[in-house]
Amino acid sequence: MNQSKKASVSNISIPAANDTDAKTRTRRRAVLFSVLALTAAAAGGGAYEYWKQVGSRYVSTDNAYTAAEVAMVTAEIDGPVAAVNVVDSQEVKRGDVLVVIDETDARLALRQAQADMSRAQAQVTSAAADVERTGIDLSRREALVASGSVSGDELTHVKNGASDAEAALNGARAAVALAQARVDKAKVDLGRTVIRSPVDGVVARRQVQLGQRVQPSTPLLSVVPVEELYVNANFKEVQLAKVRNGQRVELVSDLYHGKVIFHGVVDGFSGGTGAAFALIPAQNATGNWIKVVQRLPVRIRLDAAELAAHPLRVGLSMNAAVDLRSHS
Repeated sequence: MNQSKKASVSNISIPAANDTDAKTRTRRRAVLFSVLALTAAAAGGGAYEYWKQVGSRYVSTDNAYTAAEVAMVTAEIDGPVAAVNVVDSQEVKRGDVLVVIDETDARLALRQAQADMSRAQAQVTSAAADVERTGIDLSRREALVASGSVSGDELTHVKNGASDAEAALNGARAAVALAQARVDKAKVDLGRTVIRSPVDGVVARRQVQLGQRVQPSTPLLSVVPVEELYVNANFKEVQLAKVRNGQRVELVSDLYHGKVIFHGVVDGFSGGTGAAFALIPAQNATGNWIKVVQRLPVRIRLDAAELAAHPLRVGLSMNAAVDLRSHS
């Protein structure tokens, strides 16, 4: 009898326990869904706030590279190279002697020009004496015309002689001016035998060799002004709606593993995209045309003090972020 009662009690308590477990699971599921909803809302709110405060304030690109106005050093006269004083990667200052061309031919040309100058000056002296002599002769004959001692034909002949003497003097003076120009040119050519660095920088692409005979416009080497580097940042066209000249830019370089922040200023925009200036521009008037987002190079001026503290080289990769809220 007691056993049957216990069995009945057990049978009655099982549905109650199942209901309790179901309610517990339901409450737990509701709590989890509530936490998930709150987490999603918080993430969405955080993302919106980040976009409002940061994301909408900056446009960035990792398609940016350092560049410089490289000084190409060329020969201006012909002659054999007598000395080369620099090597690749050597730092030089403005005015340092880079290359020396043998000056023998230039000195000979200067001496010849000076000799021509002396001869032209002697011709001027002789022509001036002729002008003075013919002038005196003309004055004497003009005084005798009234007395009839000198005929009109003779006076005309003397006047023509005086005119010829004046013309000869003017020609001799022009020859002196031309000879002086040749002397000046020879002096300039003599000075051009010593080739100096036009800017402060680092020597690159040295092609000249000792003993090589160079001609005018022969490229010898390049000097890269590393203290005047700038950055060409290639932004997508859809990023440039709010980018203006003068806006501040933050940049980091792979050279310093992103640990050094460079500060720059937007200095200008290229006149066209890279595709527009390609050797063979893209022809989009075709049947299978696919739109490709273009990139426009933006020039960014770097801070000279930061470059001096952390030097860069031409062609290094940079990450650039433009502050759209900075004043242009």
